Amino acid sequence: MTKTINKQQITSDANLAEIQKFEKVNTLIHEDADRASYFVATEIAKLIKKRQAEGKMAILGLATGSTPTKVYDYLVKFHKEDGLSFKNVATFNLDEYYPMHPKSIHSYVRFMNEHLFNHIDINRKNVHIPDGNLHTSDIRPFCDAYEQRIQDLGGIDIQILGIGRTGHIGFNEPGSSIHSKTRLVRLDRVTKLDAASDFFGEENVPQRAITMGVGTIMAAKRIILMAWGEGKSHIVKEAVEGKIRETVPATFLQKHTQCDFILDQAAASFLTRVETPWLVGEVIWNDFLIKKATIWLSEKLSKAILKLTNEDYNEYGMGNLVAEIGSAEQINLKVFNQLQATITGWPGGKPNADDSHRPERALPYPKTALIFSPHPDDDVISMGGTLLRLVDQGHEVHVAYQTSGNIAVFDDEVIRFLDFALEIEKGDEKLKTKMKEVREFLNNKKPGQIDSSEIQEYKGLIRKGEALAACRYCGVKEAHAHFMNLPFYETGAVKKKPHSEKDIQLTVDLLNKVQPHQIFAAGDLSDPHGTHRVCLQIIYLALEQLKTSGAQWLKDCKVWLYRGAWQEWDIASMEMAVPIGPKDMQRKINAIFKHQSQKDSAMFPGNDEREFWQRAQQRNTETAAKYNALGLAEYEAMEGFVQYHF
Repeated sequence: MTKTINKQQITSDANLAEIQKFEKVNTLIHEDADRASYFVATEIAKLIKKRQAEGKMAILGLATGSTPTKVYDYLVKFHKEDGLSFKNVATFNLDEYYPMHPKSIHSYVRFMNEHLFNHIDINRKNVHIPDGNLHTSDIRPFCDAYEQRIQDLGGIDIQILGIGRTGHIGFNEPGSSIHSKTRLVRLDRVTKLDAASDFFGEENVPQRAITMGVGTIMAAKRIILMAWGEGKSHIVKEAVEGKIRETVPATFLQKHTQCDFILDQAAASFLTRVETPWLVGEVIWNDFLIKKATIWLSEKLSKAILKLTNEDYNEYGMGNLVAEIGSAEQINLKVFNQLQATITGWPGGKPNADDSHRPERALPYPKTALIFSPHPDDDVISMGGTLLRLVDQGHEVHVAYQTSGNIAVFDDEVIRFLDFALEIEKGDEKLKTKMKEVREFLNNKKPGQIDSSEIQEYKGLIRKGEALAACRYCGVKEAHAHFMNLPFYETGAVKKKPHSEKDIQLTVDLLNKVQPHQIFAAGDLSDPHGTHRVCLQIIYLALEQLKTSGAQWLKDCKVWLYRGAWQEWDIASMEMAVPIGPKDMQRKINAIFKHQSQKDSAMFPGNDEREFWQRAQQRNTETAAKYNALGLAEYEAMEGFVQYHF
């Protein structure tokens, strides 16, 4: 099964120095985060074994957060299955929030124990993590001792890093000196905003942290910086290709002679050799790359596609494309027609029409469409206009809400709904008792504390009611709203369990029950909380299982991936673009408004402070404007889709 929608081809055997001429630090791109994590874990294992053979200690600098977790999983696997010993390993963690008790659910001590140390044979005396429980007067001596201990052990052999949205490494925020050492720092707002979901609100994120300095990091013998996902792609480009400057601390790594940036394809997507390979060297042209290059040139010159000339192509490194195709006019017409063919007002296919140049087939009609929504509002946020169009055009529309979304409901919403129930049933003593218990729990609840199972259920019911209200508004039958409550999500915390066979089987069962002609799924891989990514992987695995088992209905099924909650598809990737008029845009917004608990101020807004309906409206409007700027018809808004081939 195809596991990627990246269709770009570049000459991988060309001179590496030529390909990487824009890159100022060694950069390795892996197919996905799993393969990249395996590579990093293998490099660490090699070091440990080498030091064992030499009778020496291996000194590791470790990071926390979502980026290195898979690396730690592999290291644990190497220990349990391959006998890799950590008895000769000493570790130094990059940072810790301050103040932070080591037993707190937010502490990096707890994080490292859960992900690594509890599962290997490391001597706990060799584990070093900044102490977030110190008195302020003890911090400076502690930091000095931390630096001295690293030096006493001969320095860090391998330092692994992630990268923050501002380019920070560790908690070295913009403005940090390249000579800085381990110290107490104040966190900037962007960093706190990014951590807000873990702490259930920005106001609960500590103001300060203890971190290794940039100078401490730079003193490591080898540095490995890892970045996964499209959400890191912009800052990765700055760190790899930009000028060295204090405002982006990760750029200091360009000065290190043994530094590797290990990326997955998504995180590397804005590097010059990936985004615009024709500027780097010879490329193997295919339809997708021709389309991408032509769109890029049109946007670069602010010229409609049909106005591009031979000179334009030659000036921007695409002279060989003109020579290969014949002329700018031929290229322009080819790409214009490709884009024109993606636009359709019939997302379910237009019955009794020639469908040879349409993204969806005409028959069968009506179709059964199954829309997978990771959270209870993603369907209307990301493809509400298309959903409405499918219903209006007579198709049987089902919506599968993959998770309950219960952790994204404010506590006050629970009290409000229970107050309402109490008013309806004034004499219900059992309800009064329950209300008292709930109020007492919520009044004493600490930031980040997991809700009781009952409160989780209440919050899930609130989201379910909102989803049903949106379905009714859109014309989707309530019987066609499927609440899957996938088990991986139901932890009560931001951190989820890995998906399991049960998640996959629930998805297989629903697909077999509905047997859709169309599947719509969220391809929003920039979701900072990761739920969208996991939900998509579960669908992929379910489809693979169905295909292997020979499900006949699957042969007449197309899978479309939507975006919108966290990002949008680039125009070159879009294979179906559904225009939305002013009236339907308002209907879409009204459907989003049905999710009242997520309106005004969502629990987990990510790093985009706009409300979800504003993001959706502006992204859809921008997509339409981009199509229009390329020389195509002007629409109010558009929703874009990419086909997943399996």
